[in-house]
Amino acid sequence: MTSGEKVMDSPTDWVAEHIDRYVETDGAEGHEWQPGVFTLLLTTRGRRSGALRRTALIYGRHGDAYVVVASQGGAPQHPAWYLNLLADPEAQVQVAAERFTARARTATPEEKARLWPDMVAIWPAYDDYQTKTDRDIPVVVLERV
Repeated sequence: MTSGEKVMDSPTDWVAEHIDRYVETDGAEGHEWQPGVFTLLLTTRGRRSGALRRTALIYGRHGDAYVVVASQGGAPQHPAWYLNLLADPEAQVQVAAERFTARARTATPEEKARLWPDMVAIWPAYDDYQTKTDRDIPVVVLERV
């Protein structure tokens, strides 16, 4: 990913507004989205368009890695950002003012069994989202390159 490329933010208005505030303030606004709930910005390469796509995601930590959940609110299909990572696992991540390249991977079933409760502790609705869909909601590990 090159720094001069245009990045397309989420088409969801409130998410795009969140991203704008986050970027403009280096995370001073937006990193803590709700009390005790922190977000990162994830930029992926579109699997069909090739364009850079950015979204804000709730995250947790596992050692040095960041953990995100591909819930899409319990929708029947995976979110586009997750499908993009399956096609190209390299991503750009911003956590507060820090920016870095990461390699994404889907947690193994054993890892997910350990990570899921941690993520539900951060955002309890993940359990509700899982009951709304037949798909197994992936947990994604973002490891710094």
